[in-house]
Amino acid sequence: MKQDMILILDLGGLQDVQIAREIRQLGVYTEIHPHDITAETLAALPNVRGIILSGGPNRVVDGEVIQPSEAVLNSGLPILAVDCPPRGQGVTIPAWPEDDARRRELLETFVFQGCRATANWSMDNFIADQVELMRRQIGDGKVLLALSGGVDSSVVAALLLKAIGDRLTCVHVNHGLLRKGEPEQVVQVFREQMGANLIYVDASDRFLDKLGGVSDPEQKRKIIGAEFIRVFEEEARKLEGITFLAQGTIYPDIIESGTKTRKAIKAHHNVGGLPEDLNFELVEPLKMLFKDEVRACGVALGLPESMVYRQPFPGPGLGVRCPGAITRDRLAAVRESDAILREEFAAAGLDRKVWQYFTVVPDFQSVGMRDGKRCMGWPVILRAVNTVDAMTATCEPLTWDLLNRIGSRILAEVPGVNRVMYDFTPKPPATIEYE
Repeated sequence: MKQDMILILDLGGLQDVQIAREIRQLGVYTEIHPHDITAETLAALPNVRGIILSGGPNRVVDGEVIQPSEAVLNSGLPILAVDCPPRGQGVTIPAWPEDDARRRELLETFVFQGCRATANWSMDNFIADQVELMRRQIGDGKVLLALSGGVDSSVVAALLLKAIGDRLTCVHVNHGLLRKGEPEQVVQVFREQMGANLIYVDASDRFLDKLGGVSDPEQKRKIIGAEFIRVFEEEARKLEGITFLAQGTIYPDIIESGTKTRKAIKAHHNVGGLPEDLNFELVEPLKMLFKDEVRACGVALGLPESMVYRQPFPGPGLGVRCPGAITRDRLAAVRESDAILREEFAAAGLDRKVWQYFTVVPDFQSVGMRDGKRCMGWPVILRAVNTVDAMTATCEPLTWDLLNRIGSRILAEVPGVNRVMYDFTPKPPATIEYE
């Protein structure tokens, strides 16, 4: 069943993500596209029932006020302009209402009365559409999937198994930046429980050698991303007929990597295409879903709760939780302190309540005391945040007893550490991760 779509065009607004999420909550599918969308791209989008122009403070680019394309203005579709009156037809409102009830009423009126859209956005329909699209894209080809064992790659694996079955090969790469016990757990769950065609590659030394002495966070991400692709390419050469690479790219990855009117917050290792010498075509079935929608998709696919609600984990792994140049001893401190934090959260019943929690060990030391002697040691920073879509986040108010218990264990069990701190900064102004 083809789902109706409301198209949101980014004309420098700050509310386009909020609008997209609220319309999806009404049961209608939405996508965000650049302001200068071409007639060909617009025509290729299925079942577009209306267009929202999202203007705002970033509407001036290179000294010029950007305008919607002629293709949009001549589309004949209903248009709602927010803080960017279009030339010609359309309904204009000066600013996006702050009142939740007023905002919902405005959207419901435009979507259902103005656009005559049908509320047929559901996970069952999404899954059916993606399975059909992937079968059409892949044909008789074979797909290689970077399977980290996280929510995103797990849901991609389940979708691909539904679409193409045993023509999917999963590769789990241990880049030396995984959490304690994680490589063993991923192999056990996916190969032994789910019966996936899984290849395990231990490339720890290769990644850590490449990252030696590199302190710039964006450079670290690029190195990790590029090396990932090279590992997959090498594995693909050992296999017959691999022509596609599947990735767990989700919508916040795309948005945070920047648009024509939005500055990039950070680079994502799975956004931006492949090197010229790599002949894979990308398969990214989740790239239009927010994180909570990915989880809902996993539930609809019948994945176990332990997998669907698994702790979010960035592609570069502990590499972004070891700010500065990564060293093996500091990386070990991150891994061990993270394991303690996860154990204590599970014991306190917070493992399912808090969306994401982890430790960070920055690249500086301070003076301390151990065994009656002066010593230098690293701090361990605790982070625990709650969010719906990873675009904004608040911090979990932890009790003193829990903080004291976690801190005492880390100081006693993790070598090289002499301080433990709790970071309670929300997003924004901070991001969830440190790099």
